[in-house]
Amino acid sequence: MTKMTKHQSVISAGTVTGDSVVNRKNEDLGKIEEIMLDPTSGRIAYAVLSFGGFLGMGDKLFAIPWSALELDTINKRFILDTPKQKLETAPGFDKDNWPDMADRAWGESVYTHYGQRPYWLTA
Repeated sequence: MTKMTKHQSVISAGTVTGDSVVNRKNEDLGKIEEIMLDPTSGRIAYAVLSFGGFLGMGDKLFAIPWSALELDTINKRFILDTPKQKLETAPGFDKDNWPDMADRAWGESVYTHYGQRPYWLTA
């Protein structure tokens, strides 16, 4: 679990890996598997969320815009404001077949799915 304080403004990417993600209905949406960084801009591009499967087998992975995640410091988890059904129909991938996360067209489709503006278009 991520160790966070109320006013913490910087956290280690390693402490986020494995944190749970829920929606506003408190439904379990999975856990953070990876944090993908854009080394050119120095910004977080995506969080990779695992969802589904059983005991880590058959999980589907999703790129989630970092801006779509809200840190819940009290419960030490993240909130993704999306219904579980929307996540189930989101474009995903499996652990052995990752998309080209540097592909801007693919990235725009991901950000659009979650109603977010792509990070590379924001100041």
